[in-house]
Amino acid sequence: MKTIAFYTLGCKVNQSDTASMEKLFRNAGYKVVDFSSKADVYLINTCVVTNMGQSKSRKIIHKAVRQGPNALVVVTGCYPQTFPDEVKAINGVDLIVGNQDRGTIVSLVEEAYGKQRTDTVDAVRKLEMGSKFEEMNADEGTHKTRAFLKIQEGCNQFCTYCIIPYARGPLRSRSLTNITEEVANLVAVGFKEIVLIGIHLGAYGHENKAGDTLVMAVKAALAVPGLVRLRLGSLESVEVDNELLNLMAEDARVCKHLHLPLQAGSDKILSAMHRPYTIEKFTEMLNKVREKLPNVSITTDVIVGFPGEEEADFANSLKYIKQCNFSKIHIFPYSQRRGTPAEKYPGQIPPMVKQERVARMEKIAEEGHIAFCTKLIGQTVSVIMEAQTTIGIWEGLSQEYVRVFAPGDNTCAGTVKLIKVEKLYKDGVFGSFV
Repeated sequence: MKTIAFYTLGCKVNQSDTASMEKLFRNAGYKVVDFSSKADVYLINTCVVTNMGQSKSRKIIHKAVRQGPNALVVVTGCYPQTFPDEVKAINGVDLIVGNQDRGTIVSLVEEAYGKQRTDTVDAVRKLEMGSKFEEMNADEGTHKTRAFLKIQEGCNQFCTYCIIPYARGPLRSRSLTNITEEVANLVAVGFKEIVLIGIHLGAYGHENKAGDTLVMAVKAALAVPGLVRLRLGSLESVEVDNELLNLMAEDARVCKHLHLPLQAGSDKILSAMHRPYTIEKFTEMLNKVREKLPNVSITTDVIVGFPGEEEADFANSLKYIKQCNFSKIHIFPYSQRRGTPAEKYPGQIPPMVKQERVARMEKIAEEGHIAFCTKLIGQTVSVIMEAQTTIGIWEGLSQEYVRVFAPGDNTCAGTVKLIKVEKLYKDGVFGSFV
């Protein structure tokens, strides 16, 4: 039996892609082993969203080459899709595959096995309009609490800092029928929560003439009997409409949690980023969401140190973001990406200034997280229990995307528990089963 080891860098979509490829190889008779083990094939699913992601991708590729001098080294994902010649130039890489044709990854690997490996096999194809969504099955795996189901691929937003539209290509979407089928498969093997994800999730169905929408995709998932919880991945604020909010309010299975990337709290910087909203519009959306969903958890992404961000702009961002009361903030220092418009913008911010601003933003993020968790004290929340952290203490995620800890035993694993929150604890809250 041939063995294969996987390493995934980057986003939840990448993790979902890897899980689907793992299933394909298992079905083909391969044994999946840990990446630190000896294997016949090493497959690295790469990331280029930041310079750090690209640099780490290269390091892991080199590690695989050193670890398995006689193994087949396969590089897939955003790095070969965006910079194929650069990846091919890495000594020891045998096969590169971009962000399509992963459904045929097993046959591509088998073909590469059969060749004299003097040159890297290049299986990267240009992503073009009209490309179809690859409806790969989600991998059921062994962790039966939360499954990520990719229902959308590609992006047409072209924010000036972002390389992802070039790496992921145009919009394409999983069919409604297949969404229902995949959710049913995942529920059947025991998953309690399904997370619908995509590169530009709110643009689900926009590329086809059938008129499919994200709300229709959510309803297709909710049509599955036995589904306990459904969560939505990252959405643009301008794509959160009344129909979606009404559905979230009416169906208790839909998590009262929205991840809405803000990126900057300054209209000047938002315009330079080519973001599709102003501070005024974002504020209107927040108010509408909180009016419809009073206990909603809103998380966000923020980029600091974008070119031209003066101290006054950053101060405005700090002030505005504090007012937004986000329950969690992912903070990224701006990273110059080759081939994006912002790479050439004047006013590039020195690394030391970026790091100082990250630290100041992290303080706001911590205050917001503590404030949200504090509001949960005395409330009863629904939690899917995941793992034992210390002897007798179990943890899981609430609908609100807050980590909850409680006393329990081995019968807790994978179960849904109602927990009354008693106090702040670690990076979340602590309580007892009701």
